[in-house]
Amino acid sequence: MEKHDFTVLKIEDLHPFPDNPFRVVEDDMLTELAESIKEFGMVTPIITRPKEDGNGYEVIAGQRRVRASELAGIDTVPAFVLPLDRDRAIITLVDSNIQRENVLPSERAFAYKMKLEAMKRQGFRTDLTSSQLGTKLRTDDIVAQGFGVGKTTVQRFIRLTELIPPILQMVDEEKIALTPAAELSFLQKEEQKNLLVTMESEEATPSLSQAQRMKSLSQSGRLDMDAIFAIMTEEKGNQKETLKFSADRIRKYFPKNTTPKQMEDIIIRLLERELQRKRNRDSR
Repeated sequence: MEKHDFTVLKIEDLHPFPDNPFRVVEDDMLTELAESIKEFGMVTPIITRPKEDGNGYEVIAGQRRVRASELAGIDTVPAFVLPLDRDRAIITLVDSNIQRENVLPSERAFAYKMKLEAMKRQGFRTDLTSSQLGTKLRTDDIVAQGFGVGKTTVQRFIRLTELIPPILQMVDEEKIALTPAAELSFLQKEEQKNLLVTMESEEATPSLSQAQRMKSLSQSGRLDMDAIFAIMTEEKGNQKETLKFSADRIRKYFPKNTTPKQMEDIIIRLLERELQRKRNRDSR
């Protein structure tokens, strides 16, 4: 068999690519894929490379299809075997998987990081010059262009790899947004653990402003448990309960030219006066 040839491989000879950031989730979509493969066969061959120890093949693209084939009771899959070194395999793996639906933030984070590091090892320099554009492109610029996103977005995702697993899971579950999560990644691991305890006890997650303040305190060595608790228990503007009236609806009860603020003050005074009268009656 020539290394570039299309072939058929036994599933028992296939192995997951080491540190593959893309997980195979045993969900309904995988079950549907298994049923499709069982009925129609695998339409797109997987991509593999020979293991460096010579014992089988590493799956670069198609790990979900391999698992679906197992669930379908099939023991062989169509495959391409490519002569890729580890760095080229990483780049191919990321490019083959990153565009699929439902990629989690954590998967994207480690994928971006893996590809960036592989490209640097492949010889992409931080002063790489593009002769066509006449501009200097950093490796992370090239990675961003390849994924169709901005460099800042790539950098924020890569920062997520510095989060402790429970907080990273909260990002996957959309409990914490990307930008505040990237700020939290600058906290020391022990500080992140203290934050996690506070988030769980208060059933709250930090806003971008809160995350930025915690980052600043961390960098100055002043982010202890008390500081985290104080920041996380403050009332956010969008959490304040408000009661609104149409000014036109209540204006007839007030003198002409009374401002909305004056109306509010008068209403509060009247309510307080009525409450005091009720207390006096109840105490008799």
